[in-house]
Amino acid sequence: MVGSKWTKVKMALGLKMNSCLYVPRTAEDLPALAPPPPAGRFSESLSLSPSDSGHRLRMPTTPTPSSSGLRLPKHSTKSSKKICAICLATLKPGHGHAIFTAECSHSFHFHCIASNSKHGKQSCPVCRANWKEIPFQCPVSEKAHGRSRINNVPWLQDDALTTVIRPSPRVDGNRNISAPFHSVEPRLFDDDDEVTIQQPSGNQNPATVDNSDDDGHLNGVVEVKTYTEVSAVKKFTSHNDFSVLIHLKAPVTALSLPNSKIDGEGLSSMHQTRAPVDLVAVLDVSGSMAGTKLALLKRAMGFVIQNLGPHDRLSVIAFSSTARRVFSLRRMTETGRSESIQAVNSLTSNGGTNIAEGLRKAAKVMTDRKWKNPVSSIILLSDGQDTYSNTSPSGANSCLDYQSLLPVSIHPDSASSIRVPVHAFGFGADHDAVLMHLISETSGGTFSFIEAENVIQDAFAQCIGGLLSVVVQNLKVEVECVDPLIQLNRLKSGSYKTILASDKRKGSIDVGDLYAEEERDFLITVDIPIDEFHDETSLLQVRCEYKHPVTNKIVNLYAASEVKIQRPLETGPLPVSMEVDKQRNRLRSAEAMAEAKAAADQGDLSSAVSILEKSRKILSETVSSRAGDRLCLVLDAELRAMQERMANRKVYETSGRAYVLSGLSSHSWQRATARGDSTDSTSLVQAYQTPSMVDMVNLSQTMVFRNSSTRPELRAALSFPARAQPR
Repeated sequence: MVGSKWTKVKMALGLKMNSCLYVPRTAEDLPALAPPPPAGRFSESLSLSPSDSGHRLRMPTTPTPSSSGLRLPKHSTKSSKKICAICLATLKPGHGHAIFTAECSHSFHFHCIASNSKHGKQSCPVCRANWKEIPFQCPVSEKAHGRSRINNVPWLQDDALTTVIRPSPRVDGNRNISAPFHSVEPRLFDDDDEVTIQQPSGNQNPATVDNSDDDGHLNGVVEVKTYTEVSAVKKFTSHNDFSVLIHLKAPVTALSLPNSKIDGEGLSSMHQTRAPVDLVAVLDVSGSMAGTKLALLKRAMGFVIQNLGPHDRLSVIAFSSTARRVFSLRRMTETGRSESIQAVNSLTSNGGTNIAEGLRKAAKVMTDRKWKNPVSSIILLSDGQDTYSNTSPSGANSCLDYQSLLPVSIHPDSASSIRVPVHAFGFGADHDAVLMHLISETSGGTFSFIEAENVIQDAFAQCIGGLLSVVVQNLKVEVECVDPLIQLNRLKSGSYKTILASDKRKGSIDVGDLYAEEERDFLITVDIPIDEFHDETSLLQVRCEYKHPVTNKIVNLYAASEVKIQRPLETGPLPVSMEVDKQRNRLRSAEAMAEAKAAADQGDLSSAVSILEKSRKILSETVSSRAGDRLCLVLDAELRAMQERMANRKVYETSGRAYVLSGLSSHSWQRATARGDSTDSTSLVQAYQTPSMVDMVNLSQTMVFRNSSTRPELRAALSFPARAQPR
């Protein structure tokens, strides 16, 4: 039964509404005999009630995925007409809200279903009936209601005049597509929520720390250790390409510098340990994402939303043939979370795949924002090829064309750009792995390959587990030769930018941000000349500089002492440093992966497999591998899996190339990426997982699933801390 006010409006307009929207079943809706969900576990659908206080989640049962959300069985012990299916508030006639009931007996607030329709929904998510009439809400001045708008949301919330519009089809390529939600976007995306923690300006009085404590990372500073290939070189012997390993480990929490304040505001203990994040999610909602894919993407985004803090901000860009900003950068307060989940739940799939336009909108959000949190990042997910970018004359995308897809405003080589890494997620067998890898590699982000649909959430969880734990920013490692006869040869840093002075006496590595307890290893090679006059040779001095992410202070770190080696007249057999040896193995394995991929891309799969097999053989004969080092075991398993994925052309095209590129991304940045379906031992590329990533993935895996026995696990992290004493 509908309220009297709505009855009058309905009679006046002569409307007949036929629509409904899914609402998850709460724990109270479960049948009396059904067992309750396990304590302490989250449900599969993350729906937040605006009326809930605190950070409490509703606990629905596991529904059937659909492209419109997570579907609810039509028959339940409690009628869904008692609450609005969109805002989850109680439906009570006569409380100032128009209510309508569809023919399927589902009821909801008119302004809720009108805003949902405005986002493009044109069919019932439960019964799949096509809508003949679309609810539409006319804008009304907020002053007419005697109140001002508190939250800048991209849909209408005020009670207003209501009407119905019929969708007019638009043409997209050769297909007719019912018109989706067309909002008039502002010229500037400067309508972001104000940040709540302001950073002090300037970097005066930088803190200088003598990092002599081997456990510096436990005391809030970066731990710096050095290892030499061997401990000594004969006096009358020269040694070219002598290896020195620089090992870094980020602190557990950010260093609390003296006399540091954040605009006079005290911070809670949670926010003293990390910096707030500005995150833009660029989501593929093209036609190929319809059904289970989109439903699982919505669920994964629900998990992300629920785990962002009230000081973090999120914006969502949805792209298909075009791209639109679903909502501006909003703080994930209780209200922000609820409304963000509602907006994400309204996404529908149709059209082509315009990745470039999605990235352009995301970059505009980042560059136009009025306020800035210390950490900024973009996550990009797509399951298809960009069908709108420029192509080479042959019709195949070229690397030159790919480069143009990353907006100049966030391109690191642009003088006016800002540093915003794009963490790309290639989904399924049809995505463009080369494109996604190049976008992430160029921007400083990682590329993950999601082979199985049901690990989208775990992959997102691993990523945000890192982003929500940044404790070091703009880290730069500088090395300088001490002995005037020593020269630097190479700085082996993977994808990190390096600078080597023309006289080869100085060099630097631009490391960027580090997550809590994250580790980096860089091999520096030097040429050691004959030294007949000294019993000891000083090789290098290592210095680190980075920004404290919360106080904005500059921290300078120096290694405990100079890197030295002994110069005796004679030496017996000298043990090779295990730390140096296993990092050599990592670099050699990554080089073999890149070489094998190049051969496979040329169609020579047999050569590619041979390259990987040879690399495995060399690996097995090294000191660290024979000693059973865990990293070496992981590398061997990974090389073997790549051989299997190069068994034939079809396997390589559907999964092998993406698998190899994800591995190269992980090793080049020394950062965890999701890989394949995460069910086999080769997912142990998670060697770079941090404790915060592990915790977030574990939280994701506590979700209740329809058939838990078939859900693959994202395996536990392997960490390889430097345990040997520095030389």
